[in-house]
Amino acid sequence: MDTLKVRDAKDVELAVRDAIAAEQPLEIVGHGTKRAIGQPMATNALLDLSALNAVTLYEPNELVLTVQAGAPMADVLSLIDSKNQQFAFDPMDTSLLLGTPRGAGTIGGAVSAGLAGPRRIKAGGARDHLLGFNGVSGFGDSFKAGGRVVKNVTGYDLCKLLAGSWGTLSVMTEMTLKVMPKAESERTLVLLGLDEVMAGRAMIAALGSSFDVSAASHLPASRHRGAVDALKNIGSPEGGVTLIRLEGIGASVLDRAKSLSGKLSSFGQVSMIEGDQSAGIWAAIRDVAIFASTGPLGSWPVWRIVCPPAAGGAFGQALSRDTGGEVNYDWGGGLIWAALPPAPDAHASMLRERLKDIEGHATLIRATDQVRSVVDVFHPQRAGVAALGQRVKESFDPKNILNRGRMVKA
Repeated sequence: MDTLKVRDAKDVELAVRDAIAAEQPLEIVGHGTKRAIGQPMATNALLDLSALNAVTLYEPNELVLTVQAGAPMADVLSLIDSKNQQFAFDPMDTSLLLGTPRGAGTIGGAVSAGLAGPRRIKAGGARDHLLGFNGVSGFGDSFKAGGRVVKNVTGYDLCKLLAGSWGTLSVMTEMTLKVMPKAESERTLVLLGLDEVMAGRAMIAALGSSFDVSAASHLPASRHRGAVDALKNIGSPEGGVTLIRLEGIGASVLDRAKSLSGKLSSFGQVSMIEGDQSAGIWAAIRDVAIFASTGPLGSWPVWRIVCPPAAGGAFGQALSRDTGGEVNYDWGGGLIWAALPPAPDAHASMLRERLKDIEGHATLIRATDQVRSVVDVFHPQRAGVAALGQRVKESFDPKNILNRGRMVKA
């Protein structure tokens, strides 16, 4: 495979123009940690952005960061952590699921994938924190959108469109993101022994309260939970664990935790976890550590299912019962991670047929190349939406040069 290692945005522009002239599709990568997500792409040319790794602006007092797309996420997180700041959308590290080096992903990959963690229910996703970007379209032209302030809304909001587009619309070379102060304190409320349906009701009650919940997750009974250090001492593997997180100023968090515990007492006894232990739990939930590629379920395909929270518990319960798989719940039941036993289509047909009843959608995050070549990795869209998506694609990349075939099975 030919690798085009660019040095700056001008190199990207030239590389795209050469690819258009040669009708040669390009696979766009930073460090390649998410290459195993999506349809297998038929290309022998790799556009490597890893050298675009500089932080070009960081103003902690203004809560704004501008960084090139190839900057390692671990380095960026270390930088903003030194100022006690964070990305509120809680970017997921896919390395445990996919078996790539820990922390090796880039900021561009995180924004292009748009895989947000547990705090998404409060803070939104990457698309809500991307203020602006510079990029190169499939015409080979450089352009920019947005700016460095939240209220910059001139023209179309292309930030919302590009975040989560998996590099199929443009090559983002630089991006500006909001950063937020880290919470002074966090506490996690724990309920033990609930089944999925009751856990869903407890999470919805917590999220619907006035106590400013920042995360709500449920881990059903699983003998594999003990394989994750952060989770092995929470309850018994034979029983489910329901987790509710509160963040903020110390006194406020303590007061809200006590009040919410009283509200949730009808579901069972509530205990509390705080500090580093709480942070470790939510990092493990964010990165789906229980389905790690090196763990007991490492050879099983993994699905990311988004559905109405009220329907999540019953849907996941039936899915695990009927397939022999395992599920975890995040976003108050609105996000289900499912590890299902190997099958020729990774159970795609059955899963998506069932999702019609609750208007959910599913993305295949981990599977073999063979499986990914025969199933739709991303949820098939309705005809009207698919036609609109194709027109958008053609307006940015008429020759289909950028990540051709990554999101739509040929």
